[in-house]
Amino acid sequence: MFGLSELAIVLVVVIVVLAVRKGPELTRTAGRSARILKAEARAGREGGTEPKVVQGEVLRPGTPGGTEREPGAR
Repeated sequence: MFGLSELAIVLVVVIVVLAVRKGPELTRTAGRSARILKAEARAGREGGTEPKVVQGEVLRPGTPGGTEREPGAR
């Protein structure tokens, strides 16, 4: 029915569509993770016993990223 080249084209189109939709969210999440990892590595090198707090957003489960925050969240 379909050849290998047609399936490859369809797969590329699907990947591009998903990347356009989820790309900004994935990069934002990766940036936050990198900041947390850097802070933890810095705290480990400094040898401090107190963990450092990295400010972030508290989201309710099931809400899209950043549209609705928990009461009392900054």
